[in-house]
Order: sequence, then structure tokens, then C-alpha cells
Amino acid sequence: MTPDQIFARWVRAALIVSALLFGYFLAADLWMPLTPQSRVIHPVIRVAPQLSGQIVEVRVIDNQRVEAGELLFKIDPRPYQLALRDAQLMLEAAERDNAGYDASLAAAEAEVRSAQVQLNELAREHKRLATLLASHNVSQQLYEQTRANYQTAQAGLASAKARAEQLRVKRGLTDEGNLRLRQARNDLERAELNLSYSNVRAEIDGVVSNLQVKPGTYAAAGSALAALVSNEADIIADFREKSLTHTALGETAAVVFDALPGQIFNARVTSIDAGTSQGQLLPDGSLASPENSDRWVRDAQRQRVHLTVQDSSDILAQLPSGSRATVQLYPVAGLAKLLGSLQIRLVSLVHYIY
Repeated sequence: MTPDQIFARWVRAALIVSALLFGYFLAADLWMPLTPQSRVIHPVIRVAPQLSGQIVEVRVIDNQRVEAGELLFKIDPRPYQLALRDAQLMLEAAERDNAGYDASLAAAEAEVRSAQVQLNELAREHKRLATLLASHNVSQQLYEQTRANYQTAQAGLASAKARAEQLRVKRGLTDEGNLRLRQARNDLERAELNLSYSNVRAEIDGVVSNLQVKPGTYAAAGSALAALVSNEADIIADFREKSLTHTALGETAAVVFDALPGQIFNARVTSIDAGTSQGQLLPDGSLASPENSDRWVRDAQRQRVHLTVQDSSDILAQLPSGSRATVQLYPVAGLAKLLGSLQIRLVSLVHYIY
């Protein structure tokens, strides 16, 4: 066989292999999609105090594991303790005022009863004198004087009732109806809440990271002083839109982590994002900005898929947030699933190298 014949044979073999590989990659992209653009994402909470003050004690160190409710650091509680005492004193003053209102109201109600008795007596006297006046057995002057006293007693009764009603409104029918007492209790609850905020605690189980506090640091309300990385984790994988044609929620998958080469973990698709930032139009008053590209073949749009590990979910808690991974989906059973499992096993072995 001449060298030209050998060369032609190699060219034909290369063309056949290229065509087979091209066909394989097209089929794999649809029926056994795989992506290395995957990461482990832990929710991160910004640890920020809800009030301002000087930090007097730090109970944790950087990258320490904590449980929900565990004390992280303390803000000087003395200003908030004083505020709590002021609120307690205001509540005590409101309760004493209520006691005073009770006594004043009792006196006002006694005045109403006394005025009512006096009015009843004058009413009878006025009626008796009116009868006597008709028979000319009493003077007109005495009758008019009695009528004036009767009218004065009516005004006195109305005034006593008004004073009693005024005190009753200030006091309220019950403690819950007393405005000042309710305000004092509300201020007391707010002071107790602020005092509790001087102890900054972990909201979730996780790892304290990027701790930026020391005793003596001044903490401003709302300013983050550390990050709390949750133990819970989510695997995100970005696939080309075409690759998700046959993928549905609950689909089985396999995951290989760069940090754990050679190990393959079973997973399941939990959700698929509804869109990407490129598909969001902001109502900011700006005009549209159409895409402008002279490329004949544009970049493929990727869609984000969320997965969870099934057989050993605790492994995710050990991996740092942002860890790289490779995800293999199994949207089609049979030969495609077999070839997909071979793909991900090959990737897991390659991770020993890079």
C-alpha cells in the first residue's frame, strides 16, 4: 500500500469519526444533556444589628459553625436598659393616673347622684307651689324663686353628668380603653424588644464567615458585620434551552463535584427558572435597546435548573458555597440513560486530573 493510499485511508477514517462524534454530540445535547456550568449555592444571610451601639462581647470566631438562636455578639445594653426603666416608670405613672381617675370618677358620680336627689326634691316643691299658686295660697315671688332653684338644679345635674362623662372617657371603661395606659404598654414592649436586639443571634444553622467585629467596634443599625452561610444548599446548573426540551420537574440526574472527584451522586430536578435577566424589561422610561450582532451563529441562551442530592444530602453542607459541579440529566430512558451514565463517570475520572 502506497503512502498516498495510507494517507487517504486515514483521512476517510478521520472524517467518519468526526461525523460520528458530531452526530453523537447532537444526540447527547437533546437526550442526555450534560453541563459543567454548575455550582453549589448556600443561602447567605447578612448579619446586621437592628440597633446601634458599641460591641462589648464577641462570642464566635470567623468560620465557626453555629446553631439557630446561638449568641454571636452583644451590643452595649445599658442605654436600652435605661430606656426600659423609663418605659416601666411611664407605665407605673399611667397606672397611678388611672387610680386617680377612678377616685375622681367615683366623686363625680356621687355628685351626679346628689344633684339628682336635689333636683327631684326641687321638682316636687315646684309642682306643689304651682298647685298652690293656682289657688292663690302662695305668693308669686316664692313660686318664681323655687322655679329658678329648680332650673339651677337641672343645670347642676347636667354639669355633674358632663364632668363624670369626661372622666369616664379619660379613664376608659377598662384598662384596654385607656389611651395613655395602652401607649405606655406599647412603649414598654418596644423597649423590651430593643433590649433583646442588643444580643445579636444566629437566625439559622450555618457557618459564620467574614466576621468583622471586635469588642469596642461601633455597630450601626442595618450595617452588615458578618455573613452567615446556611447549611442548606441548592445545586444550580445552566443548560442550553435546547438541552431542556425533554426535561421535566422531578427528572433524575447525576452530579459530580470538583471537590469530590470519582464520586457520583444521584440527584433530582426540583425547579426550572422562569426566565433570565435578558428577558426582563425594566419600566424605567428608557427606550428599547435591540440586540445588535453581526454573528451568523449567535450564542445559545442558557436556562437555570435547580437540583437536590437524594442519597446523601448532608454532603452539600460540607461543600463551600460556590463549589463547582458537573450535572448529567437523564430525560430519556434506555440507551440514552446508559450513555449518559458513561459520560458522567468519565467526567468524574477526569476530575482527578484537573
